[in-house]
Amino acid sequence: MGPEFHRPAWRGRSVATPTYDSVFNIFFLIQHVHCQTLPCPYSQRARIGATCYSNNHVTKPITMKLVLYTLALCALLLSSESFGQKKSKAAATPVPPPQLDVYNNPEDALKADRKITSSLKDGEECTYWWEGKVWSRISGEKDRLLFTYIGMNVRASKTVNDPEKGYGWRHVSRELLFYMDPKTNEILRTWKNPITNEDVEVFHIANDPVNGRGPTFAKGPTGPYKFKMQEKEGYFMQTNEVPLFYSNPLAGDYQDYVGGTYHAMEVFNTIVSKDELLNASKDKADDVIIAWTRISKFLPWMKMGDKAGWLIFTGTGKKLRGGTDALPDAMKAEMKANYPDYFHAPSVDDDRPNETSWTYFKKQMEKKKKK
Repeated sequence: MGPEFHRPAWRGRSVATPTYDSVFNIFFLIQHVHCQTLPCPYSQRARIGATCYSNNHVTKPITMKLVLYTLALCALLLSSESFGQKKSKAAATPVPPPQLDVYNNPEDALKADRKITSSLKDGEECTYWWEGKVWSRISGEKDRLLFTYIGMNVRASKTVNDPEKGYGWRHVSRELLFYMDPKTNEILRTWKNPITNEDVEVFHIANDPVNGRGPTFAKGPTGPYKFKMQEKEGYFMQTNEVPLFYSNPLAGDYQDYVGGTYHAMEVFNTIVSKDELLNASKDKADDVIIAWTRISKFLPWMKMGDKAGWLIFTGTGKKLRGGTDALPDAMKAEMKANYPDYFHAPSVDDDRPNETSWTYFKKQMEKKKKK
């Protein structure tokens, strides 16, 4: 029979570590192989503190050479297992992804903005959704909640390189905003104006296209492109105010004399994950939260005439990972029925003039006159 490999009493654990089990097994295996036909006197075992566990067998005296061989093998085993553990720990340490240098590299700063707006992949569509409320403000009167709404914008972008200006990009988009009854949240077709008590037809926002005015380059007319977002606790954030003051397409050719110029302001707030935005291996940032505010005059279809006052739009939303498929069901149903083109962005080479709420309303009214 072969030797019985017993674990010493001081190592009496239910599960032994592989390293020390191997050490004792090596020792006793060498001792067993060393067994010959000589008596195994107790005095020889005692000299090295070892115990012979075979029954009725005889051994040669255990020499110092045997002990040294055993110790050398044990040292080799311990060092190899220690190396393996270090190697395993090193392999488990994740390698950080490459990072955009948004503070020192204008091209990276521009790419970060593009990742928020759309994607670094030419033509890849991205969708933003938001919802909110519309209030009226008239001097001397209480503010009124006129509507709730749901809005969306589907966009794409393309790379535009210039030998002198460097890397650049331009985006294209379409957008919708549906006015809803604040009590039922149903999309409105007509609306009873609580200020004039007149029933009017509702014209939703359906702007196609809403494109970037031109490519933005790493080297612009005022110098290298700069990253403008603030960082706090793992997030970048930014507020963009867009004051609007231009000729109203509905007011004729004498606005400088009689007034009627379109006057409004839009405020965009953006919050995005720092890790996702700076990760150079990702083509877009999906973890983007937005807030939108618009202050404008009354909408033309409200038929407010010369009534002084303002509309205040407020809302929040996000970039949708699921694209237009992730839009609310009520919005998708309305889009399928009346605005099917808005499920996709325009061509990235689209060069049409931009649409606004006022130009869209004018076109719809002119169509009605021709009928």
